[in-house]
Amino acid sequence: MGLLNKIYTAIRGGAREVGETIVDNNSTRIFEQEIKDAENALNQAKQDLTGVLAKEMQAAREVERLHQEITKHEEYAVQALAKNDEKLALEISERIAEFTSELDTQTKARDSFNEHSEHLKELIKQTDKALADMNRQLAMVKSTDSVQKATSAITDNYATSGSKLLAAKESLDRIKQRQQDTEDRLKAGETLKAELSGQSLEDKLKAAGIGQTNGSAADILAKLKERKDNV
Repeated sequence: MGLLNKIYTAIRGGAREVGETIVDNNSTRIFEQEIKDAENALNQAKQDLTGVLAKEMQAAREVERLHQEITKHEEYAVQALAKNDEKLALEISERIAEFTSELDTQTKARDSFNEHSEHLKELIKQTDKALADMNRQLAMVKSTDSVQKATSAITDNYATSGSKLLAAKESLDRIKQRQQDTEDRLKAGETLKAELSGQSLEDKLKAAGIGQTNGSAADILAKLKERKDNV
């Protein structure tokens, strides 16, 4: 049972790693879609706010109408009392009470709509600001991704070309070494040929001034002058 649990845990861990890899590889796309989702939600909130504001305006108009009705019926009640018609005045007062009750209800509704609309306005303002910042961040993220991809491509190409250059340099070094070897063999062959033919020894004696029988023209002329002076 313990082994099965470990296998199950390993599978879950592998699935989590795969999931994280997918998320990391698509993080920019996910971020952009999340912004789009937030913008859609914000647009819906703005539509909802429009509806709330409309309800608030309706409630405000009803409040104003009820105030006018109350004022008007209060005047009616006063006129009825002036004519000593208390029954009519009482009936008018009952209507005023109904208006007052409805006014209280509509006033509360108006205030509630107003409070809700103000809250929505503030949320929309904050969300607008946050989305603007997120869009700026998205632009920078996309730009950074593009730069990093370009840099990666350049780096990969440089690494590839670098390996090719290294191979070319190795080939050049081998060519130079082969040419040097050939030149050394040629020089060694010439030296060996000279030594085997005796030419090398003659060159060395000549350089040392040994074994020379024929003097130069200047030496001969000097000897002739010396002989002349002795005659």
